[in-house]
Amino acid sequence: MDVRIKFLGAAKSVTGSKYLLEIDEKKILVDCGLFQGEKELRLRNWNKLPIDPTQIDMVVVTHAHIDHTGYLPRLVKDGFGGKIICTHATEDLMKILLLDAGKLQEEEAQYAYKHGYSKHNKPEPLFGVEDAKKVLDMVASYPLDREVELVDNVTAVFYNAGHILGAAIVELRLKGAQQLKKIVFSGDLGRNNDPLMYAPTAIKNADILLIESTYGDRVNPIEEVERNLAEAINLTYDKGGCVVMPAFAVGRTQNLLYYLNKLVTSGKIPGLPIFIDSPMAISVTNLYEKYSSTHKLNVQNKNGALVSIFDSSNIHFCNSADSSRELNDRKEPCIIISASGMCTGGRILHHLYHRLPNKNDTILFVGYQAEGTRGRTILNGNESVRIFGIEVPIKCTVKEVTGLSAHADQYELMQWISNFESSPKMTFITHGEIKAAEVLQNKIKSTYNWNCFIPEYLESFELFSSI
Repeated sequence: MDVRIKFLGAAKSVTGSKYLLEIDEKKILVDCGLFQGEKELRLRNWNKLPIDPTQIDMVVVTHAHIDHTGYLPRLVKDGFGGKIICTHATEDLMKILLLDAGKLQEEEAQYAYKHGYSKHNKPEPLFGVEDAKKVLDMVASYPLDREVELVDNVTAVFYNAGHILGAAIVELRLKGAQQLKKIVFSGDLGRNNDPLMYAPTAIKNADILLIESTYGDRVNPIEEVERNLAEAINLTYDKGGCVVMPAFAVGRTQNLLYYLNKLVTSGKIPGLPIFIDSPMAISVTNLYEKYSSTHKLNVQNKNGALVSIFDSSNIHFCNSADSSRELNDRKEPCIIISASGMCTGGRILHHLYHRLPNKNDTILFVGYQAEGTRGRTILNGNESVRIFGIEVPIKCTVKEVTGLSAHADQYELMQWISNFESSPKMTFITHGEIKAAEVLQNKIKSTYNWNCFIPEYLESFELFSSI
């Protein structure tokens, strides 16, 4: 059995995760994400894949975030016809995220056509809603900790990664004529002390390891989250303003609700109305009650309905566009949580458009802002930012609360690595900006003397020969 890997994404960048494994004649793609952030990266989404999608036998998905699944509809549109393997919760999340992504792609193409800013006479979306629906028909999902046969002599096991609902560490087991080899994909690893998700499963051995490095260059303490949240909210409340939090619909919004509920019940912040203005976040929040065994949140069955802190009386879900627009005129203090988390699209743009010029309001960033995103521009202290083709002045308070990320920080990554009983033959540092990847690479080498690589985009490596 001969095995090669090619890095089609998340190589010296945080997004676009795609790892092509060639196992003899079989081709397995692990993750199939969209590139996000800088224009140079986003343009890669339109490049022809270096492999014909019809030749890919199957896709294994670590978790549902768009930078890991968002290219699936395009892959199917271009001819992929195999199975898509993931966990049960990931399948449910993909139903929400991919349909939304397809709708956004269609809307962006229509907007570009209407306003004439595309170089194409009739701009087409990368994929559409119908393409996303086809993806969902091809999914086969499984529970954690069960060995699943992929192709002859190749199986997969999903282990809890602790990142979001359904997120998995993927262990591929290759049974050659002489030996058994293991390739471990960390996926995105969660925090050790996340308030909702359990810590990532410890892995003891791997012949080949791919490990994410989003926060490979920094420690991101979780201990100060409550104090920093309370401080920002109370300062804004005293000014009579509103706090707007751009937040990912999956994971971040639910963690925020947990912390805000805790702060209100302990009297550390006033019982302000909290508006969740993201249809996707609303749908995702309901899944936490469905998958109650996979996280720490207390879910109770009351009169046949599943109930949790997400059902608190001061939490309001904006299910319609009208209820979202009404928030633009609100003068009383409140908290608005809306997507997207990096301010690249979605309802958050309307809130930013109306709130950024207001000196009494606060934009509170609670997650990673990738290079090239609107969120990074605002956080960097620019005087204005372009929204809907207009330069909007930034006169509000801009703050950041760290520690809320669903990604393991450097300390936690190294702690997870410490569980290995022997060094892998090769370790690939992926899913991180160059500086973060290099710092983590040096840390691993100096601590364990592992054979570490930071792959280039489209670089290939031979993993095994004649096993």
